[in-house]
Amino acid sequence: MERPVWRHFDLPLFVATLCLIAIGALMIYSSYEATLPQEDKPWIDNAVYRQLLFGGVGLVLYMALAILDYRLFVSLYRWVYLGALASLVLVLAIGSTAFGAQSWLGVGGFGVQLSELAKMLMIIVLSRVLGGDDEQMESLRPFLLSGIMVVLPALLIFRQPDFGTALVLVAIWGGMVFLSGVRWRHLLLAGGAAAVVAPVAWFQLEDYMRLRVLGFFYPDKAAVVAAMQELSMDAYNVNQALISIGSGGWWGKGFLHGTQSRLYFLRVRHTDFIFSVLAEEFGFVGSVLFLALFAFVIIRLMRIAAKAPDPAGRLIAGGTATMLFVQAFINLGMNANLLPVTGLPLPLVSYGGSSLMATLMALGLVQSVAMRQREPRVGLLGPDTTLRRTQ
Repeated sequence: MERPVWRHFDLPLFVATLCLIAIGALMIYSSYEATLPQEDKPWIDNAVYRQLLFGGVGLVLYMALAILDYRLFVSLYRWVYLGALASLVLVLAIGSTAFGAQSWLGVGGFGVQLSELAKMLMIIVLSRVLGGDDEQMESLRPFLLSGIMVVLPALLIFRQPDFGTALVLVAIWGGMVFLSGVRWRHLLLAGGAAAVVAPVAWFQLEDYMRLRVLGFFYPDKAAVVAAMQELSMDAYNVNQALISIGSGGWWGKGFLHGTQSRLYFLRVRHTDFIFSVLAEEFGFVGSVLFLALFAFVIIRLMRIAAKAPDPAGRLIAGGTATMLFVQAFINLGMNANLLPVTGLPLPLVSYGGSSLMATLMALGLVQSVAMRQREPRVGLLGPDTTLRRTQ
């Protein structure tokens, strides 16, 4: 096994990740814990402490995965895939139901959402299946095999039901397919297949899923509004989120001074709509700085992908970047009423130990790629454009 090269450890990415976790902890405290009545309770029931506990465990796993050679996991991709499927089947068999989905598995008093871990594991699997050379990618086989392999866990997640996470998993596959250099004719074939399957998939959605989409596109239609009576809380939360974002102004109302969260107008404020709390308390300027920090993380991931020593490493970094971007895009679009409500958390920021740990594990795997990046040869005439793998 190759020894890690610590001089290539991406410190800016690590620091930016810590900053996002810290911002998340502060927003969880401001939006949730600070609004609760002061009473004695076990420390483990404190949302901030629980988030930091999961964050600490996630950082330990982050460093462990950074030290280990990512190619070890890629070589075991069959076992990784079977492990992902087995975990999702286990959840459907004995998992507990929370927030309307059977997505949780109780472990020592904590609820673990294994679908979050499955996303990270599928990035490893797809990096191997789609990581062939140009000659292999001319064939239709890697494209079809990767599609078939991603359909099974996506369907298991959808059965929980968790449409949002299943959608992110499919988006990860799409991003990794694009980065792998799959031929355009294969992508057009996939687009045609999706167009054929879409009507069937629409009627397979749960009623509340279809109503959320219809309510988003036709918010003023009386029939849809009447049908959405049981989902009126979604519309209420979106309206309150828009009020929160708009009332922040340029500079915000200040930390712990957001009225929408302090006065309980904004529900699920420390999970799905945590960005609205940040926008109200820190305003437009604070929101832009936060988005810039998140964009910085995505850029660092793509930089690591560009310097990866092999296609599998490039796809691991690119797949992780796709996962973070898509999930953040959907969450922020939901907060701004630009996308339907899906219940997806804001990565590294929203309350949720499973999401935080799985995201940190994926980022640790990317650090493993960064620490084994290729470097330009240095000769008498200066750096050579030919890149080699760091020994």
